[in-house]
Amino acid sequence: MYKKILLPTDGSEHAEKAEKHALFLADKTGAEIIALSVVENSYFVGLPSDDTIFHVNEMLKKETEKNLEKVEKMKEEVESDVKITLSVEEGSPADVILDTIDKENIDLVIIGSSGKSGFDRLIMGSVADKVVKVAKCSVLVVH
Repeated sequence: MYKKILLPTDGSEHAEKAEKHALFLADKTGAEIIALSVVENSYFVGLPSDDTIFHVNEMLKKETEKNLEKVEKMKEEVESDVKITLSVEEGSPADVILDTIDKENIDLVIIGSSGKSGFDRLIMGSVADKVVKVAKCSVLVVH
């Protein structure tokens, strides 16, 4: 039924729950997982220098790589042989997710209901909300 599952992750509690669902479904359906972590670089506007922007961007990339390492570690813990491709992209998370859906011919997105920001914990996260409304494939939102 599913051939490619997109798993956006930001390292949050909801993202970790989504990872478990993705591994389970991929294992049962034979799908591969594309684990995606996005460095949101819109915050860089107005920073004082290119050097500062470069260093902040590098720090954020390292953090996103750690998020993806969690996916690999979880795969090992459940002893799964699911194929996982790890991807770090830059940009607006919702836009990058939607672009990846089209580019990779994704059948299913499994996404946490909210990310790391405080206000988004009160309602479904703005990223998940936009993906649900715009995606041209099925989206499983995990609470």
